[in-house]
Amino acid sequence: MSGSHPPEDPCADRCQRVTLYGNPVLRQKATPVVSFDQRIEELVNELFDTMHAIDIGVGLAANQIGRPESVFVFDCRDGSPGHVVNPSVETIGEGLQDGWEGCLSLPGVDLRTTRHLRCRVTGEDMHGERISYEGEGITARCFQHETDHLRGVLYVDLHPVRVRKKLEREMKSMEWFGNQSLDPRSQIYRHAQSED
Repeated sequence: MSGSHPPEDPCADRCQRVTLYGNPVLRQKATPVVSFDQRIEELVNELFDTMHAIDIGVGLAANQIGRPESVFVFDCRDGSPGHVVNPSVETIGEGLQDGWEGCLSLPGVDLRTTRHLRCRVTGEDMHGERISYEGEGITARCFQHETDHLRGVLYVDLHPVRVRKKLEREMKSMEWFGNQSLDPRSQIYRHAQSED
């Protein structure tokens, strides 16, 4: 039979595989974007669709879907989603926050992590226009976390070596460990995110 039916979720075909801990792309420094063309707009849409496919996702960097560009998106569920191209973070004040932090590239893993309480992220939007966002609490944590990703740094790197080694031993027993990437809609990925 010819013809095709639209997918149930019109964004489903833009959802990308999430790169996982152990994939070398997560350790590579992102490439600054110099050409603001249709590809950047498509990348931003892919990032949003992938992040929204994961119920708990509040931010996603391009290298988390295997892309080298310096771009991240965020949606801290406060009604103000956004994206930043070529981001740079500046802390505001000296206040710190200590709270649980996880990562979509380490499904089912979280650690209490200290971050700055407030920060500002600046960069460009998908059209090359200068933008700036300020955040506090979870939003500031997200900005710092995603900008770190684009520098090849994971939140676990902020912890002592002994903590990282213990965590890696625990991850080796997880079903997803050893995969370079997974579809975030897959049973393996969803199961890992729902584990306590």
